[in-house]
Amino acid sequence: MAAGTAEPQVHGEVEEGFGPVADAFAENFRTGLETGASCAAYVDGREVVHLWSGTSDPATGRPWDASTAAMVYSTTKGVAAICVNLLVQRGLVDLDRPVAAYWPEFGAAGKENLPVRMLLSHQAGLPLVDAPVTFDDVIDGRPVVAALAAQAPVWVPGTEHGYHAVTYGWLVGELVLRVTGRSLGEFFAAEVARPLGLDFWIGLPDSELDRVAREVPSPPPTPGPPTPEQLQIAAAFGDPASVSSRAMFLNGALAPKPQPPTPAELRRLYRSEVAAINGIGTARALARLYAACVSEVDGVRLLSDETVDRARQAEADGPDRVLFVRTRYGLGFWLPTQWSTQLGPASFGHPGAGGSIGFGDAAARVGFGYVPNQLSMNGMGGDPRKERLIDALRRSLDRV
Repeated sequence: MAAGTAEPQVHGEVEEGFGPVADAFAENFRTGLETGASCAAYVDGREVVHLWSGTSDPATGRPWDASTAAMVYSTTKGVAAICVNLLVQRGLVDLDRPVAAYWPEFGAAGKENLPVRMLLSHQAGLPLVDAPVTFDDVIDGRPVVAALAAQAPVWVPGTEHGYHAVTYGWLVGELVLRVTGRSLGEFFAAEVARPLGLDFWIGLPDSELDRVAREVPSPPPTPGPPTPEQLQIAAAFGDPASVSSRAMFLNGALAPKPQPPTPAELRRLYRSEVAAINGIGTARALARLYAACVSEVDGVRLLSDETVDRARQAEADGPDRVLFVRTRYGLGFWLPTQWSTQLGPASFGHPGAGGSIGFGDAAARVGFGYVPNQLSMNGMGGDPRKERLIDALRRSLDRV
C-alpha cells in the first residue's frame, strides 16, 4: 500500500484503553510501510488487541484475514527457546550439564564439556558449518546436524558470543530430539501448540499451505549516509569467507537469488524443520504463546515465574562476533537493547528478519506478536513499524 492511498481498513478488536495500538497499526499502512500484517497482545492472560489488515497475496489481491499466517524467520528461535526452557522446567534438561551428555556425538573436537546454557545463549562458537552445505542439506537437516557435531568451535565457548543465525535451530532441535525422541516441531505441536490452540508450526502441514501470506521483497535502504555499524555489517556480509556471511547464508546455501523461490521450493521449505528461521504462524499465536509464559491463558500456563526469571537473565552481553552491534542473550531469548525493541527491562523474546517479533514481559504480564508480509531491511532491529506498535502498547498500559 503506497502512501497517500485510501484510509486502511483495519479489522479486529481492541479492548478499551488500547486504541493507540489500533491507531499505530493503521498508521503503518497509511504511511505506506505495510502490505499485509497482523498484531496481537495479551495482558494477564486475556486478549486485548487482535488486528489485521491489507493484502496477503499481492499477485491475486487475496486479503489478509484473521487466519492468515506468515513465515517469521528468526522469531522462530524464541519459540524453540520456549520448548527447551519447558524441558529445563520439567527436569529433563540441566543447563550446566554438557550437551554431549544428551547428544554423545556432539562431544567431538573439544566440545565434550560445552554446557547447554552456552548452546542456548549463542556462546557455543558454532554459528557456521565447516562442511559444504547445499539447499537440499538445509531441508533435510541431518547432514548439517552431523557436521555441527563433528566440527570444532570457531571461538573458545564462553569467551565470546555471536549470533547463531541458522545453526541455532539444528543445535537446540537435536537436543530436544535426543531428550524427548521427538523433533522440535513435533514436540512444539504436541506440548505447546495443541494445549494453547496456536496457529503456529515448525514444519507446516500441506493442509495449511493456503493460509500462508506471500512475501513482498524489502524496499531499497532509506537514503542517507550509512552508520559505521551498517558499513561494517555490509562489508562482512559481502565477504563470502567471513564468519558473518557464512553464519547468515550457510556457506551460500541460503544466499539471496536473483529470482524468487518457486512454489515447489517454498513448499519444501515450509514442510521442513529449519527451526531457526522457518516457523510459520499468526501474530495472535505469538502473543498467546508468550502470554502463557507469564500468566495463565485459558487454564494453560507454560513456564513458571522461576523459569522465566532464569531464562531472561543475561548470559551474554556485548559486541556480537557475527552482528557486531551489542547483543544481549538470555536462555535462547533476545533481551532488550537499542538493537532489539521490546516493552521494557523485563521483556524477553525474539525478532525476525523482515520485521516480525514475539515477546513476553514478566512485569507487565504481556504477550505480544506482530507478523507482516512486507519484508524490511531493518527487520531485526530499528523497524519503525514494530517500534510504533510497541510504543503504543506501552502508552496504553500506562493508562489502563
